[in-house]
Amino acid sequence: MSREIISSDDAPKAIGTYSQAVKVGTTVYMSGQIPLVPETMEMIEGDIEAQIRQVFDNLQAVARAAGGDLSDIVKLNIFLMDLSNFAVVNKVMSEYFSEPYPARAAIGVAALPRDAGVEMDAVIELGN
Repeated sequence: MSREIISSDDAPKAIGTYSQAVKVGTTVYMSGQIPLVPETMEMIEGDIEAQIRQVFDNLQAVARAAGGDLSDIVKLNIFLMDLSNFAVVNKVMSEYFSEPYPARAAIGVAALPRDAGVEMDAVIELGN
């Protein structure tokens, strides 16, 4: 099995023992992104909508580094500190994605790194 490590300066650097993404064949496994601003490595200022947008921007940067785009995501996992923000996720997601949408899970969690309100990871397929 051949693995290629994917990284982008336009996304936050890994804050632990992981890579931003790993490509195996034509599939890219993207690590979780929280709403860190890449240039400062600080949490974005603002409400949950701003956090969700920053996470999608971070995922987009890593997807592009892998040779893809958000439209290549086949599976998206969303982790929310407050599931009442699910409608905000749907609203913002509709601005970043168009049909056919990826498969998706939205999971309520008790805590996320750096007290983020949202974290997302994804799987991209580049073979299309």
